[in-house]
Amino acid sequence: MKKVLVLNGPNLNMLGKRPQEHYGTMTLEEINALMKQENQQRFELVFYQSNHEGDLVDRIQQCLSYDAIIINPAAYTHTSVAIRDALEMFHGIKIEVHLSKVDEREEFRRKNYIRDVCTICFSGKYEGSYIEAIKYLKNSL
Repeated sequence: MKKVLVLNGPNLNMLGKRPQEHYGTMTLEEINALMKQENQQRFELVFYQSNHEGDLVDRIQQCLSYDAIIINPAAYTHTSVAIRDALEMFHGIKIEVHLSKVDEREEFRRKNYIRDVCTICFSGKYEGSYIEAIKYLKNSL
């Protein structure tokens, strides 16, 4: 069975409490459950969330043999060369996801260190961004 790491960055553990206009109303656990439902046991989904950059880098390095990574680096999208470099070592499919339309938000969010090392990006669809990532993998793996 193909293995997919679903990696979520800082503050995503607080979904449901964050501004709904940007992040929607669902918790991360609810989004994970939706992903499992959409996946229909086609892939083995491994979920991980951390507020710490090094933890996210470590997890990417531990999963270099996986088939795909779905990553929402959250604020680290705009600051982390370390996460970018770890993703660059991963040779499977890399999907960047965001709940909000990060490219249309504050100016400081327009710098993206992650996008150019990813296969594709889904953003601005709240939890639908994650569902689009699963659908993409169904057609790609």
